[in-house]
Amino acid sequence: MRIEKNIVIEGKHNKPIVLDFGYKVSETKKPVVVFAHGFKGFKDWGHFNDIMDYFIAEDYAFVKFNFSHNGGTVEQPIDFPDLEAFGNNNYTKELDDLRTVTDWITNHDSDELDKDQIYLIGHSRGGGVSILAANEDNRIKKLITWAAVADLINRYPQEIIDHWEKEGVIYIENARTNQQMPLYYQLAEDTLNNLGRFNIENAANELALPHLVIHGTADEAVHVDEGRKIHQWNKGSEILIIKDSGHTFGAKHPHTETSFPEDVQLVLAKTLEFIKR
Repeated sequence: MRIEKNIVIEGKHNKPIVLDFGYKVSETKKPVVVFAHGFKGFKDWGHFNDIMDYFIAEDYAFVKFNFSHNGGTVEQPIDFPDLEAFGNNNYTKELDDLRTVTDWITNHDSDELDKDQIYLIGHSRGGGVSILAANEDNRIKKLITWAAVADLINRYPQEIIDHWEKEGVIYIENARTNQQMPLYYQLAEDTLNNLGRFNIENAANELALPHLVIHGTADEAVHVDEGRKIHQWNKGSEILIIKDSGHTFGAKHPHTETSFPEDVQLVLAKTLEFIKR
C-alpha cells in the first residue's frame, strides 16, 4: 500500500489544497475514489484515514483533501488555525477546488490509475457541492452523497441575512474546538450572484450518472428529508435511509476504536457495492 500524506497543490484562490493520495501497488489500473468533506470538516477528521485504507484495500485509488479555505493550513491541516480563510470560503471556491483536485488526478503520471473512472463521495455540505460538481464535470462517473444538504442557497433566515449584511460577518460556534468561526458576507454575495449555478435541485435533475444517496433518520445537522428530496429530484438515483443514524453515522472525532461503528460499516458496504457495479 502506497500512501502519500499532505501533498500540497496550488489552488485557484491564493490558498493551497492539502491532499492525501494512496493505492495498492499492483501494476493494474484502479478507479479513483475522491472524498469531499463538509462544513467545519477536514480530511483527517475521525475515521476518514481508515476509510481511505478501506477503499485502498478493495483495490481503489483514494484521494481526500482539505478545501483550500476550510481553515486548515499546510503546517496544521487538522483543525482550524486559519479562521480568516474559513471566513472567506464560498461555494465558488469549493467547486474550483474540486475541479483542481480532479485535474490533478487526470494529470497524475501513474499507470496505476484508471483516470476514466473517477468516483466522487461527498459528505454533508461537501455532498451538496459534489452534486453541483458532478453535473459540471463529465470526468466524474459515479456519485455517492452521505448526509448531503439539498440546498446551499436558503440556509439562513432573512433576519440573519440582514444582520450579516449590516455587520459584514456572522460567527458560527465550533462546539468541539470552542472557536467562534467567522463567515464574512462575501459568502452570501457569492451565493446570490450564482443562484442558478448553486441550485442543487436543478443539478440533481440534470445528473446523467449513477448516484447513491445515503442519509440517517436521526441526522441532527441535515434533516433526512434533504436526502429524500435529492433522491426525488434525481429520478435515476438510489437511496439508503438508515434508521436512527446520525450525521456521521456513529463516527466521532477522534476515532479511537479499532473497527467502524455499525452504521459506518453499512454505509461503506453499500457504497462499495454501488461503485463495483
